[in-house]
Amino acid sequence: MSVASIELTDHPGAALVRLSGRWTLATTSERSLELVTELDRAARRESTWDCTNLEAIDSAGAMLLWRAWGRAFPELLLIRPEHRRVFERIDAADHEPRAVPPPLSPLHGVMVLGSAGIGVVRHLLDFMALIGQFSLNLLHVLRVPTDLPRREISANLYKSGVRAMPVTALVGFLIGVVLSYLSALQLKQFGADIFIVNIIGLGIVRELGPVLVAILVAGRSGSAMTAQLGVMRVTEEIDALATMGVQRGLRLIFPKVAALTVALPLLVLWSTSIALIGGMVSAQVQLDISYGFFFQTLPRVVPAANLWIGLAKGAVFGMFIALVACHFGLRVRPNTESLSANTTASVVTAITVVIILDAIFAIATRGIGLPG
Repeated sequence: MSVASIELTDHPGAALVRLSGRWTLATTSERSLELVTELDRAARRESTWDCTNLEAIDSAGAMLLWRAWGRAFPELLLIRPEHRRVFERIDAADHEPRAVPPPLSPLHGVMVLGSAGIGVVRHLLDFMALIGQFSLNLLHVLRVPTDLPRREISANLYKSGVRAMPVTALVGFLIGVVLSYLSALQLKQFGADIFIVNIIGLGIVRELGPVLVAILVAGRSGSAMTAQLGVMRVTEEIDALATMGVQRGLRLIFPKVAALTVALPLLVLWSTSIALIGGMVSAQVQLDISYGFFFQTLPRVVPAANLWIGLAKGAVFGMFIALVACHFGLRVRPNTESLSANTTASVVTAITVVIILDAIFAIATRGIGLPG
């Protein structure tokens, strides 16, 4: 295979640039820098370009010459017609009119806000429809207990509850240690060491335990539920189930919501216990508070109502995390970009809903469980 070559010959008043060989991607790719340098040196002079000895040329070789020529035909060019047509196509592409974006309407901002508002309303309506469907499925199961999807609920309990125990225990223990350590630094200054039991107990049992577990579960189990339903939408498995007469809500949505509503309070209880152990260990190290004193004081300064509030939060958080996850999973369109976007939106929305619900709980139970 003959390689691309350039021969520059000086003549009185002008120079002759003779090109030969095969100017294709295969022959020019390894010598592209060398060829560009030689072409630039030749293009700086008044030259006659002789391309009649070219054996072959493709778009890659033509672009090297086209850029050296300044994206225009040189005045003196000798070239065969079939090769000239390659450059004419490049020249036509260079002079195609560029798409001009339409001017923004004065009401563009209003249109954007309106479109966002319509999207939010659609989400809310679909979410309310999903809650209604879950309520109907719950009534149906209560009326016909034999239709309860026990295997699906059991599988979701294992995936969302049992397999989440290690990470929730680790996070709970570290949160207890950190909260106890930071509280001890301040309480030492005022000689109020014994009040660390109040701070750790009330903070973890009533607030930090349920919220932290809910955020972890939203990122772990909520995203998994959205991805599972999304993949079923991409592979058209949900449509296949509908074709076979299987109720989508009873077999896909109800088990996930029911399982997470049961699993999250248990995870809250588990994580809260581990967090209290972490706080107790840190308090003993920092303030020399014995484990016996901690166990005796905790039930007195943290009424049992706080534990019930924490467990109620866990149940409500779990139900809404599962509903949000299923809502976004069913909205996935049959493409991977929609799957990733809805999974991300599911996690962000679930965490936001958890924080909003926690604020509502704080207002509704502000007079319950607090020591007088």
